[in-house]
Amino acid sequence: MADLSKPSKFIGFLHYSLVFLASFQTRVRCYTYKVGDLDSWGIPSSSNPQVYDKWSKYHTLEMGDSLFFLYPPSRDSVIQVRDVESYNSCNLKDPILRMNDGNSLFNITKGGDFYFVSGVQGHCEKSQKLHVFVYGNGSYIPSAPASAPTYPLGSAPLQASASSFIQVPVFMVSAAIVSFYVI
Repeated sequence: MADLSKPSKFIGFLHYSLVFLASFQTRVRCYTYKVGDLDSWGIPSSSNPQVYDKWSKYHTLEMGDSLFFLYPPSRDSVIQVRDVESYNSCNLKDPILRMNDGNSLFNITKGGDFYFVSGVQGHCEKSQKLHVFVYGNGSYIPSAPASAPTYPLGSAPLQASASSFIQVPVFMVSAAIVSFYVI
């Protein structure tokens, strides 16, 4: 164990500790996306019939992110279907997952294609469905959004879709600890 009785040794110990901890710097980025942004989960309006197609093209999802579906539970639900065929044909039989509480959160734990449709018969045929792609190994591959979302004049949100962002580099925490003990 190091003799930390002398200030110079203590500062040296903290310096090497800081360097050691900084070598393990990691970033934690997790976003929760409200599906449809300003629009809740529902049948798309006639003025924006492709809202979910546009939404999925505009958002780059990564493992660790979550999809938040907001809807009246007495009038709708969300079903995760197994494949593109079930998605395209609006097949509600044999789903992977059913969500019906009105505040449904889907946590993304792996990469790949995910397909969601409304659990109410006839809604999927009216374009209430969402396909998202998540990069497989957690790596981020930037892609330009197809187009930015448009909002009626005066109603643009302060934060359209990302409701949480956490990034705490280890060296910042270590620096705060060092400055606390040194001062």
